Amino acid sequence: MRVDAHQHFWNLERVAYPWLTPNYPPLLRTFEPPELEPQLRAAGIDSTVLVQAANSYADTEYMLLQADRYLWIGAVVGWVPLLEPREAELALDRYLLHPAFRGVRHLIHDEPDPDWIMQESAIEGLRVLSERKIPFDFVAVFPNHLRHVPTVAECVPDLRIIIDHLAKPPIKTGEMEPWATQLAAAASSSNVYAKISGLNTAASWGAWTAADIKAYIDVAIDCFGVDRLMFGSDWPYATLSGDDYATVWTETNRALEGRTPAEMDALLGGTAARVYGIADR
Repeated sequence: MRVDAHQHFWNLERVAYPWLTPNYPPLLRTFEPPELEPQLRAAGIDSTVLVQAANSYADTEYMLLQADRYLWIGAVVGWVPLLEPREAELALDRYLLHPAFRGVRHLIHDEPDPDWIMQESAIEGLRVLSERKIPFDFVAVFPNHLRHVPTVAECVPDLRIIIDHLAKPPIKTGEMEPWATQLAAAASSSNVYAKISGLNTAASWGAWTAADIKAYIDVAIDCFGVDRLMFGSDWPYATLSGDDYATVWTETNRALEGRTPAEMDALLGGTAARVYGIADR
């Protein structure tokens, strides 16, 4: 099974996306399943994890509607108001009636306060997720957020945490530290996972190759092992670097050359299917 553990859709006529400004001209339009579907087929992808693009109920409901229409959407990572734990409980009880709802994310990297996730009310909201065995996608963009992952993992030890995009390492400069040390600290908690995703836009909004991202992927594999890592395309955000889906898929596979078939199966599908319960869809 091949799973894309991180992709998005957005419809500008139905949902507001405050971050989607003219600063991102290639993204300032609607992206929906009919555009992605043939690219998935060409790459041999069986299922995807559709991830929120706005902190709103409207976005979550829009994504669940797409999951009803396209069964290759194996899981939806939506949104609930973590700072309002009681409201979050009620929203989760409603969303969990949908078979595709499998996780929660908040755009913490867009919050003015880099310590937003450390608020006691946010931790209480994460405990609500933990009680319901719902994973949390952590947009831990380095250097502001990755350092908080070990603390959150300790505060909510039964919460399955998934770091998006390997926390956007400093690929453009070629630096490893202190990103690698912080990633290792996060990986020391067994309830923390990570996604090999979004690395092309971390590398450059222009030309890049597998060589640019390989060293960072190797560090992540050393930290987490293949059973806590998963591939994601970050489509359509990935198109900021001028790439189509095939380029992201091909270059990521090139960066993984030399891995065993069992390792590849875990990285390219098995881990995501297990973490998000896609086999149960």
